[in-house]
Formats: sequence, structure tokens, C-alpha cells
Amino acid sequence: MTMNAQPKLSANNIDEVLQAMTLEEKAKLLVGGANNFFSANAVVGGEATLVAGAAGTTPAIPRLGIPATVLTDGPAGVRINPTRRGTDKTYYATAFPIGSCLASTWNTELVGKVGQAIGNETKEYRCDVILGPGMNLHRNPLCGRNFEYYSEDPFLTGKIAAAYINGVQKEDVGVSAKHFAVNSQETDRTSVDERLSQRAAREIYLRGFEIAVRESNPWTIMASYNLINGIHSMGNRDLLTSILRDDWGYKGIVMTDWIGIRQGLTTVSEVQAGNDLMEPGQPAQVQEIIEGVKNGKLAIADVDRNVRRMLEYIVKTPSFRQYPASNDPDFKAHAAITRQSAAEGIVLLKNNGTLPWKNVKSVALFGENSYDFLSGGTGSGCVHPPYVVDMLEGLKNAGIKSSETLTDIYRKYIAYARVKFQAERHPAKWFQTESMGQQKYPEIGLSPIAIEKEVRGADAAIITIGRQAGEGIDRDIDTEFNLIPEERALITDVCNAFHAAGKPVIVIINSGSVIETASWSGYPDAILCAWQPGMEGGNSIADLLTGKVNPSGKLTMTWPIAATDHASTKNFPGALDDYSLMQMLGNGQPIPGHAYTNHEEDIYVGYRYFDTFSREVAYPFGYGLSYTTFEFSKPVVKAKGNNVEVSITVKNIGSVSGKEVAQVYVAAPKGRLEKPAQELKAFAKTRELQPGESQILTMTIPVRDMASFDEANSQWLTEAGNYTFRIGASSRDIRCTAVLKIAEYTEPVSNVLAPKQKLNLLKQ
Repeated sequence: MTMNAQPKLSANNIDEVLQAMTLEEKAKLLVGGANNFFSANAVVGGEATLVAGAAGTTPAIPRLGIPATVLTDGPAGVRINPTRRGTDKTYYATAFPIGSCLASTWNTELVGKVGQAIGNETKEYRCDVILGPGMNLHRNPLCGRNFEYYSEDPFLTGKIAAAYINGVQKEDVGVSAKHFAVNSQETDRTSVDERLSQRAAREIYLRGFEIAVRESNPWTIMASYNLINGIHSMGNRDLLTSILRDDWGYKGIVMTDWIGIRQGLTTVSEVQAGNDLMEPGQPAQVQEIIEGVKNGKLAIADVDRNVRRMLEYIVKTPSFRQYPASNDPDFKAHAAITRQSAAEGIVLLKNNGTLPWKNVKSVALFGENSYDFLSGGTGSGCVHPPYVVDMLEGLKNAGIKSSETLTDIYRKYIAYARVKFQAERHPAKWFQTESMGQQKYPEIGLSPIAIEKEVRGADAAIITIGRQAGEGIDRDIDTEFNLIPEERALITDVCNAFHAAGKPVIVIINSGSVIETASWSGYPDAILCAWQPGMEGGNSIADLLTGKVNPSGKLTMTWPIAATDHASTKNFPGALDDYSLMQMLGNGQPIPGHAYTNHEEDIYVGYRYFDTFSREVAYPFGYGLSYTTFEFSKPVVKAKGNNVEVSITVKNIGSVSGKEVAQVYVAAPKGRLEKPAQELKAFAKTRELQPGESQILTMTIPVRDMASFDEANSQWLTEAGNYTFRIGASSRDIRCTAVLKIAEYTEPVSNVLAPKQKLNLLKQ
């Protein structure tokens, strides 16, 4: 290299390149290049010629061989613009099952295959990172973004997320696990102060992220908008450095969620906290970093540390390797993966013997969403797929006819409702556009006379109940959790008419989140929770209805009898302030700072609450029916070093083949720390077992995974004593138990995230 030659970035000369960078270049690399958020063909990061509609970029520094990298929304598939200027080509992406459906497979191997397919499309569309998986907990069923997330349980969340991440990163692209952390509501999400105990933070809201970091090493993690105990997550050194890096050993980069300069939070404090990339980025943030170094408020060592991490990230990317993206993913192969994963995630909630169908040739399809099937949610988590298979098409593909009269009624109604909806849409409701995902139109009523006319020409009836939700707004109880009057009337009238003729009725729930079922579940013969299962949804459901696939999905969240039954509902979403879209996007308007949510339920989220306090539920955590029957036997639990090995024999004693999930719940001995009645600590899914066939499932539980957080000593503590291992098919269907004596285990960690206010925490 000549005297004045500049180094070009490689994996082996990061320190040399760092030394050659000017302060301005370093500051630039830590800030994405902002652009018009709503520009139809612009990347928010400013590199509009790279990938139209991607969420953001990191800036290029050509002098040093540093390319721009591209970040695309997810996590149910690549979210980019399907159309671009200057070309007639469409850039659709596969819509895979949403998070709540994917997790309901309880099949980490299958989740890994989905992740790898998503990673492949990320790479083939010239992107480097997909902004997912969404890992926040289902603290409450009213959260608008629950469809993106996996579970109310942190262990299951972490295991599913790790499988997804490992799958994506097999394709040599990265993920951004989000939203770190305690982001369990959409209302006031940019300003809400999530107030909770250190124990709840560690055990409930951080544990899933910890598992994912330790088992899959995500390339990036996205810091959440909200505050935690008074400090913004994006500027929280205790969270982003003490916990994430010091306690967990994380080596990747941290980026902000998509917002600019905020009241009460400076770019300098974000850099100091360990936030490596400010997205979508504003020029003022670059200047703030430069001025911070010059005036002594920001140490150059902090800047260099973050820049080094950025360079370590960049050299791993397809952009750095100049991967020749095809812009032509294998939709056929990915559709097959989508169809299989959706079928395994669909949960059979009720079946009186009517499923699978044997002699059903024609069906009366009721419900607007039978004909306008919701493949996914709205907001940044939506995907623009080449097609969506609705119920009408799925049944047709299975050789089953549908009512022409009902098809005509609903098709014409949907066309009318779409035009009316857009005409009446409030300009500020940016999420209520087709570009932000499929919209849900109000259900229409049908007279009993019209329904009765359909009985004669059909062997069975299907009613699809749809629910849509997404980024930016939470769900309400009366019209989104509960059924509306038109839906109730449809269920009762269809069931009365068809049952009078001795014909079955099946309800399909097409929702990303939990809905109320207790008041009406007695009417239909069968209920399938199909979630929002991606673009092959109609085919996946038809596979289950006809018995081509045996249901094996299990709920990853409790379905309560009423929304108010959750202990968290009292404080959901909390004491609130209103804020505008422009404030949310960080355009300089002050953001209110008085919104807060008290986590008084503490560690008692989901089944931890319902099982500990013996509350009745509609469907318990881990629940899901099959067309066959499984027997659990021969439980063996033994210590192996710092691990506990659990094995169980699962046998198919029914008449058709199928898969079963063995769930291991651990009940701790009484000690000085209060504990839930039981906690999920392991699970495994069988292969497809033929009638009479059995399989031994063996699961390993590290002793540290059975620890609770001891706030007094800032440590993980597994107290000595006899632990009961409860193995079953749901949290309330325990088939076998075994007891093992375990010695005390402790693990000191950083003493951080203490609440500033006294919380009135729920106690047993």
C-alpha cells in the first residue's frame, strides 16, 4: 500500500479502517440516512436505488470500501414495495404464518425451515437484515401487535425465536430481534414508561431475549421505543450494556426502533448506552455525535466501540460480499413450507367428532373473511404476497363446492365495503391503508330465511370469524375481543338451521390474537383457530378439514373467558397521553412524557396467573386437540451435571397418524422466593406417529433455567429441594409426574433496572 492509499474494509483489517476514518465518517456510520417515511419508492435510509420500500439502510463510505446495507421489515416475510418505477415487474414476497401461528407449531425444526426460507428471500431481494423476530410477550390479549409475537411464556418465546434466527442466519443474512424490551402495548408506545419489578423484568420480559442471544447470536437487536422504570430503552445503558453485553455476552449491534430525535433522549446518551445504529436517522444526529466528541460530552472511545461493532456487522453482509441478488425467490418451494407450517400451527379447539370430513362434497361458506381471508396483520409486520388462498379457493382445491349465492353476496359486499372504507378513512390513520396490510371490513347480517335456503344444497357449513390488528393501536374489548351482534346472530342462526337438518357447522377463527369464545363455543360442532396463517391459509385449513393433515397445533397463550380475567387488564394499557403520528415519527414535536403502565401483576402473566390462582379459562396454555389419541408413560427424570434430563414415552393409541407435543412444567419446592404454581421448562414434538407407534422424547433442562430472580442479592437462584416435573399435553392436562432433588444454584448478575416508584405487586 502506498503512503497515501486508504485501506479498504475486510474482515481482517477492521482496526486499520477504524483508525483511517474521520470523526465525520464515524458519526455518519452510526446514523441511518433519513428520507421521506411515506415516499412510495424510497428507502427510509436514503438509498432509494437499492431496494424500494425497505425500512432503512446503513450509509456507504466508498473511500474505505464500506457499502450501504439494507434493512427490511418483517418478521412474517420480506416487506418491500411490490411495484417500482421504471419496471412492470412485481416484487412480491411470500407471506409466511404470523408469529402466534408459527409458535403454535411447537416445532423448532419447522420454525427453522421457515426462518431459512425468509432469510433466502431477504438475500434474493438484496437486503441484509430482516427486522424480526418480534419477541415481546403476550402480556395481555388486547395488545394490537400480539400477532407478531410468539407467546405469553418467555421460555417458549426464546426457543421459537432462536430457531427462527438460526434459520434466517443460515442464509448469511441477519435478523433484528425486537423490541428490546418490555414493549407489550401499542398505545403510547413511544412514550409510555413501563414500570415493573426487577424480577418481572428478568424472568418474564428479558428471559426470551436471553435465550435467543445465548442460542442463536442474532446479528442485531432493536431497542424499543418505551421507557423502562423511567429510562428510555434506547438510551438505557443498564439494559443495552450491563444486561445484554456484560451479563449475556452479546457481540452484535443494537439499533434503535424507527424514530428520530426525542424529548428527554439525546443521540449522545444513546451512543453511550451502547446503541450502535440510529434509525431511520437524521442529519442532526450526525452533527450531535460530532459536537458531542468536540465538546467533551461524548468520549471518542464510545464512538469507536460502536463503529467497530458496525464494521464487524458490515463485513458479514451480502452487500459487503456483493451477493448477486436475483429478485426472484422460489415462491413455489416457499409456498410449500408456508402451507406445512401453517397446518401445524392451526389449533383445533373443539371437535365433537365431525372432523375430519368424510363425505362432505359441498359447503355453505358464511362470513366476510371466508372470501377475504386475512393472511397477516397490519403495519410494518405486513407482507405483500403474490396471492392469498381464501376459504373458497382452498375448498375448491380440495374438490369441495361452495354456494354460488353466498359467494355472490359476499364478493359484492367486499367490493362495496372496500370502497366505502377508504372513503371514510381518517387521514391520520396511516395504518388503515392496503399498503399497510389487509383491512378487516365489518361483518354483515343474513336473515334466517337466507340461511335456511343454504341448508338443502350443502353437506356442512363454515363460518369464518375474522379479526385484524397491527402496529400503532391496541384492540378494544367490545368489538375486537368480543363478538359483535352480527357475528353472534350468524353463529346461532346457522347452527340452528343446519343442526335441524342434522348437518355440522365449523367455525374458523381467522385472527392473529385471542378472542372471546366461552359464550358461543357450545353452538358449533368444531372450532379451528387458524390464526393468520400466511398466503396458503385456505389450503392449509382444507388439509385439516379433510384429514389430509392431523391437527397438532397447541396454544401458546391462555384463552380467558373474559378479557378482564387477565390480571394485567387492570393496568392495560395504563395511564395514557395522546400523541400524534408526527410525534411518533420524531419530527421534533415534543412527545408527552407522563404515560405509564404499572405491571402490578408482576411475574403472574398468562398461565402463571391462571394456574397459580386457580382461575377458570376458556382454553388453557398448551391446549390443542387431535384426530387421534396419545398416551404418555415411563417418565424418567435424572440429574446430569448441571442439567436435568427428562424423557417420556409418547404412544399413538388412536386410529390415525399424528404428532403430539410433550410439555414439561416444573413445580418448585416452597422456599424463600414466591413461585408460580408451575412453569414451562421444556417441550418436544414427536415425529408423525402411526397408530400403535411410540417415540421416546428426551429433553434437557439446565439447572439455571429453573432459577428465579433473587432481587435482594441480584442473582439467579435455584433453591435446593425436591422439584416436581409435570409432563403433559397442556398446562392443565398433566399425564405423568416425577420428582428430583436439586442442589442450590446461584448466578450473580448486574444490579440494574430497579423501579423508581413503589409498585403494588400481586401476591399469592
